[in-house]
Amino acid sequence: MVSSSSDYIRTTGVLLHPTALPESPVCGTFGLGARKWLQSLARNQIGVWQLLPLSPTDSSGSPYSSPSSFALNPWFLDAEDLFKEDFLSESSFLELPCETHKEFGSTSTLNFSLAELRSNFLGKALIENWDRQDSVRHFAFNAWCNKQAWLEDHSLFMEIRRQHDGLPWWKWPKEFSLHNESELDIWKIKNEFKLLEHKLLQWHLHRQWQSIRSLARDLGVLIFGDIPFYVARDSSDVWSHRSLFSIGSGGDLEIQSGVPPDYFSEHGQLWGTPVYDWPVHLLSEFNWWRSRFARQWEQFDLLRLDHFRALVSYWAVPGTSTTAIEGFWKPSPGKDLLSLIKSDRGGKLPLIAEDLGVITPEVEALRDSFYLPGMKILQFAFDGNSSNPYLPENIKGNSWVVYTGTHDNSTTLGWWNSLDKVVKGRVAKLISQVEEDPVGQLLELGLSTDACLVIVPLQDLIRLDDSARFNTPGTTDGNWSWRFDSFDFSLESNLSNYGERGISWGRSKEDASRLV
Repeated sequence: MVSSSSDYIRTTGVLLHPTALPESPVCGTFGLGARKWLQSLARNQIGVWQLLPLSPTDSSGSPYSSPSSFALNPWFLDAEDLFKEDFLSESSFLELPCETHKEFGSTSTLNFSLAELRSNFLGKALIENWDRQDSVRHFAFNAWCNKQAWLEDHSLFMEIRRQHDGLPWWKWPKEFSLHNESELDIWKIKNEFKLLEHKLLQWHLHRQWQSIRSLARDLGVLIFGDIPFYVARDSSDVWSHRSLFSIGSGGDLEIQSGVPPDYFSEHGQLWGTPVYDWPVHLLSEFNWWRSRFARQWEQFDLLRLDHFRALVSYWAVPGTSTTAIEGFWKPSPGKDLLSLIKSDRGGKLPLIAEDLGVITPEVEALRDSFYLPGMKILQFAFDGNSSNPYLPENIKGNSWVVYTGTHDNSTTLGWWNSLDKVVKGRVAKLISQVEEDPVGQLLELGLSTDACLVIVPLQDLIRLDDSARFNTPGTTDGNWSWRFDSFDFSLESNLSNYGERGISWGRSKEDASRLV
């Protein structure tokens, strides 16, 4: 993306997942809140909106362990817009479950049970009103469905799982778990309208998100998405394409993903997803991967590829292992895959490599051969090592995306409050007035680098502590649920200041378009 000094790009962005948007009950949506957010970014000369994956979540609310890597999360569907377009009847709109249900507790955070209840209600209400829609809408829906090769298996997976109380696919009756085509064809006929519900939800999500994308283009704001490297074992992807994964016909993991032991974890990390059967992908010329990326390009302008290092080699752990210690490195055909994806994109590859942690020269060589920016996290910079790659003075060149922190880190105020005097002293050597505004001063360091893009989580921008932390890796409770309250003067003031500081460092909203 950034191939020479003459191509220098300098812009700014904000990380905010749509679940955290206000202006809608229960969960942020692809409606008014998203439109107001884009307008706020554009008004304040901020060029990039970064999001987490938009796919459905697992039971803990994580979008990184999704039942489908192609689908959109029904929680994002905006009921008010559906009602205004007459896709939803007035009675259904007024009966929608909302945050006034006392049994669901606080309204300042996302309640997953209520979000699921609401999306299920919406699906049924859309079905009830579907026959009233005119032929033009029916034609548009059918035309869209016919182009979505993933949609049939996604709908089957979600409905069969619902009818079996959420059990993973390998615990379904064999005619379903083995993806028996003849049995499934019979079942489809009996469950036509239930499958239609899932397809309608995805079509409406597509329509609403494309409307948001269109507004973003008009405003000159780039949409920056995120694609996990692995997919969940209990997913429509694995269920319907198990030959592509290291998994037995009965669902047993043959090889599972993870990372090796290191300074932070003596047993390594065991992620529990199947790894890819790369020889099978090679034989198909990476058809599944290319379809997956094509689907993501429909939704985003720019993508972060998580766990980029696995494109060079991945840590393969026997499926029966309970820790990652017994794993071993195996090579991946990342160069071949990226070359084909780049060719599919007409010679452009708008990717950011998530290259955090211990990265080998081979990984750096792959990243650099495709001119992909890497990532730098400023919170990681202050271990006292002068060669620390996250120190601002060591961030050389333009091909970097600099963050104060990410969704997996403490908020910067939470990070600062947790530091001991020694580490605070190291920070103070770079920032003389850090005690007055540690978040703003750390952000200023990021803006001062040559990085093509500086991203700040909204929680940092509005100076929130760890009560607003979005995710703590290795835990399952209290994550993914933070929401902010409203588009108030304080938010506007902080966005305005950020935009102005970016401009003072030569960062423009207009430069965002050059990232792609």
